[in-house]
Amino acid sequence: MHFSELIKTIKNRRETLQVNQEMLAELSGVGLRTLKQFESGKGNPTLKTVSKLADALGLELSLKVKTLHH
Repeated sequence: MHFSELIKTIKNRRETLQVNQEMLAELSGVGLRTLKQFESGKGNPTLKTVSKLADALGLELSLKVKTLHH
């Protein structure tokens, strides 16, 4: 999943659950400004931040690690 798809998934889930940004910020422990920047595609959130948002929305994150072969 590309970063833009991740943003869209989290925002869509938030809207589906009828949770506003202020409520999600409070539930997740992520700052409101950080959340707004994330949803607008600005900023560079840490994996911890994305994980907190996903957890608060009942989403599960999984990482695919690609190895480079020389």
